[in-house]
Amino acid sequence: MKFINYLKDCYNELVHKTSWPTRQELTSSAVVVLVASVIIALVVWLMDFSFEKIMSFIYSV
Repeated sequence: MKFINYLKDCYNELVHKTSWPTRQELTSSAVVVLVASVIIALVVWLMDFSFEKIMSFIYSV
């Protein structure tokens, strides 16, 4: 019986008390995450590329 009440409370919480984002809010948040991920990936790639060139120069000397 406790488990049934727990499930009912969970359902009530999700349906009546939770504020879900609108489609527009969700889309704009996803775009922000995508842009930030691309920027971070480019920064990491640039650092990796730079260190590779620096280390190949050092080893060639």
